[in-house]
Amino acid sequence: MKGQLNLYYDEEGDFLELHVGAQGEGTFKNLGEGVFERVDTDGTVRGIAIMGFKKRTENLKDLNVSLPVQIELSG
Repeated sequence: MKGQLNLYYDEEGDFLELHVGAQGEGTFKNLGEGVFERVDTDGTVRGIAIMGFKKRTENLKDLNVSLPVQIELSG
């Protein structure tokens, strides 16, 4: 999967979405426990969404990542 990584966080709803490239038509596939996969109409996985993200990460430390980084999402 290639393209720009886009992040969206809704603080009030505590919802994080990461997707690669422009968002087109598609659906979210429930992977369980508030984690969803964003799938385009052609079946390509384009991202993930996490409900309750902030609560899940309360005890984590900062994460530093060297760029460029390649992220692959697979089902």
